Amino acid sequence: MRYYVSLDPPGAEASAEPVVVELSEQPQGAIAVTIGGKQIDVDVVWLEGLEGTASIRVDGKIVDLTVEGQPPEIGAILSGHRSYVRVESERQRAAAAARKGGSAGGEKVIKAPMPGRIVRLLVAAGDEVEAGHTLCVIEAMKMENEVKTKGPCKVLEVHAAEGATVEGGGRLFTLG
Repeated sequence: MRYYVSLDPPGAEASAEPVVVELSEQPQGAIAVTIGGKQIDVDVVWLEGLEGTASIRVDGKIVDLTVEGQPPEIGAILSGHRSYVRVESERQRAAAAARKGGSAGGEKVIKAPMPGRIVRLLVAAGDEVEAGHTLCVIEAMKMENEVKTKGPCKVLEVHAAEGATVEGGGRLFTLG
């Protein structure tokens, strides 16, 4: 299966071209991984009792990975460093392209990247914001995570309130 992966570091624009990652299951249950056309030696062990947490060997190096949220927008903590990643399968990309082609008005719903509590709401309906503007701060696992815009837009609706808890993938804002 082919996936398209875009890293979205806090305060930066999403990478223009996603990295193509191809995964295929081998007869013995191992996974063959090709990234950008290059074969990578990978072994993954999901840790029991720690949902979303794995120990991964990549080309002989061991890294710990915890995944939060729901695809395609997920939070990833890799050896203690948090990043936001967009992971789409070919099928998800095709479906998104079909929806985008038929949508009127260009509205976009921003969803919570992980479950948590909204500690600061920094915009209101009607606000015009620039690219990289922080919309809100969500506390999850005792860490504060900023939800930012990717481009200039107008806040059409605010679906959450300060102090409220949100589920991963829950609606936060509608932007236009």
